[in-house]
Amino acid sequence: MIKIIGIGPSPKDMTLRALEAIESSDVIVGYYKYINSINHLIEGKEIIKKGMGDEIARVELAIQKHFDGKNVAIISSGDPGVFGMANVFFQIIGKYDNIEYEIIPGVTAANYGAALLGAPLHDFAVISLSDILTPISEIKNKIKAASNANLIIALYNPISKKRTEPFRMAFEILRDTLDPKTPVGYVKSSTNPITIKINTLENITSEEIDMSTILIIGNSTTFIQDNHMITPRGYVIKQEMHDLSRKFYEDYLNGDIQPGPNFECEYYPCHKEAENCTFCYCPFYPCGDSSTNGKWIKGKNIWTCQNCDWIHKNDTVEYIKPKLDEILTETDDLKNKKKTLLKLRRECLHK
Repeated sequence: MIKIIGIGPSPKDMTLRALEAIESSDVIVGYYKYINSINHLIEGKEIIKKGMGDEIARVELAIQKHFDGKNVAIISSGDPGVFGMANVFFQIIGKYDNIEYEIIPGVTAANYGAALLGAPLHDFAVISLSDILTPISEIKNKIKAASNANLIIALYNPISKKRTEPFRMAFEILRDTLDPKTPVGYVKSSTNPITIKINTLENITSEEIDMSTILIIGNSTTFIQDNHMITPRGYVIKQEMHDLSRKFYEDYLNGDIQPGPNFECEYYPCHKEAENCTFCYCPFYPCGDSSTNGKWIKGKNIWTCQNCDWIHKNDTVEYIKPKLDEILTETDDLKNKKKTLLKLRRECLHK
C-alpha cells in the first residue's frame, strides 16, 4: 500500500488518519524538510529523503518499495491534493498495474492561515504564484478572473529571492480591480514566532512577504474587526422592528415618502455629508455586517449604523429600490423576508 499523506502545516496540526497512516508504514519518502519535521514519529522506519525538485523521483522510489512488499508513506506538507504530492503521484501511476494507494488529506495552508487571521474565507480561489511549472500568462488570467469574480483569493508560493515578477504582476492586477482598502492578511511561517498580520491592498509590500507566506486577499464585503479579518456570510439576526421604522415603511408602501434628500428634516444630514434619504430607516436593519462600517455596541446588544452611510448613497438607492419594491408588500416583510433582503444587500455590495 502507498499512502500519500498530508501532514498539515506542522506536526501539531496533523489529523488522526495521518498519524495512523505514518505509524502503519514501513518506508517514509519525502522532501527532507518535511521528513525532519516528523522525526519523532518515524524512528525505526526506512527513511528516503529527497530535495526540492525531486518529486518524480520520490514517487518512483515509493512505487518500487511498494512492489517490494512494503507499506510506503509519501509525505506532503499541507494537503497532498493542493500543490502537493498527490498530483505528482497521479501523473506517474498510469505507467503501472496493481498499485494499491490511499490519499490521506491534511490541513492546507489556506485553512490554517484563515484560522489564524479570523474568518476571511467564503467562496474563494487558491492560486499559486510559482511560475516554475506554470506559464506566467496562466497565472495572470487566474488572478484576473478571481478578482473580477469578487472571490476571496489565497495566494501560495508568493515570492522568492529570484522569483518576484509573479507577485508584482498579481498585485498590479489586484490593485487595478479591487478597492485599495481591501483587507489583506498574511501568515509567515519562516519567523519564530509565526508572523500574523492584517494590512490593506494599498499598503502591502513585497518586503513583508517570502516563500513561506500564505496571503489571503478579501473581497468587497471583507472587513477588519478587533484585529481579525472577516468575510460575512449574511446570517439573519432577528430583532423586533422599531415603531418609527414600522411607521416609515407604512408610509413608504403607501407612496408617502419623498425620494432623495430630505432637506426639511431637522436631522439632515444624519451622517457626515449630503445623503439620499429614500431609506431613512435601513430596510436591512440589523444586518450584523460590519463591511459597511456598522457595528455592535459591546455589552448593549444594539447594532449601530452611526458610521454606515451606504444605504444613503445614490447608487445604492438606485440599485436597491426597484428590487425592494418587488419584495415588500407589507411592513412585516421586513422581518418575514429578511433572508431575501440580506441577499439583495449582498448582491448590491458585490455589484
